[in-house]
Amino acid sequence: MSQRSDAPAAGNKADGGLLETVKVVVQALLIALVVRTFLFQPFNIPSGSLIPTLDIGDYIFISKYSYGYSRLSFPCDFSLGPVNLGDVCSLHWFDGRVLASQPKRGDVIVFKLPRDPKQDYVKRLIGLPGEKIQMIRGQLYIDGVAVPRKQVGERVEDDGAGQRLVKTWEETLPGGVVHLMQTFDDGSSLQNNTLVYTVPPGEYFMMGDNRDDSEDSRFP
Repeated sequence: MSQRSDAPAAGNKADGGLLETVKVVVQALLIALVVRTFLFQPFNIPSGSLIPTLDIGDYIFISKYSYGYSRLSFPCDFSLGPVNLGDVCSLHWFDGRVLASQPKRGDVIVFKLPRDPKQDYVKRLIGLPGEKIQMIRGQLYIDGVAVPRKQVGERVEDDGAGQRLVKTWEETLPGGVVHLMQTFDDGSSLQNNTLVYTVPPGEYFMMGDNRDDSEDSRFP
């Protein structure tokens, strides 16, 4: 009576296990791609313009669907067209924005810098379309009304050129959003004494919480 060999069965089982592993990995990659493209994207804070809310090097996940989708929401690989502007697509599925919803005052938003779409900026939405924004000696005014703020702390820090006094404030924006921001300037700098900016239709006025060290909508 001959003995049956189990080697082929073992080999089939090993092949089946490898195939299942490959399928699981592929499915996981596809899910990650969909999430990264359409839902959430990890983002590293590149500057200190949102201190004390977000520090340099902080990692956050941004929602890609909150305000709908535009041509800049997707990687260039999905544009079905050539690339002429670095990583910005020159041909796209669509113009404008689909599934759009309006940002709210006080939202912290990641966006493409208008004059250089290769750069990501992260700022807080301060002014809405049609509003008049002005800084006078470090005080924010919206439509001629001073935005309430109160000092909640201060510290001395070394900026590399010497020591400076940094004040932390609690600012209450129209609509009720309360957030922290900080200043270290005495209010005499150009960014703290501006002309009146009228926010154009369909655009927004963005500012950093680190008011004296933020390149934002105060710089046309």
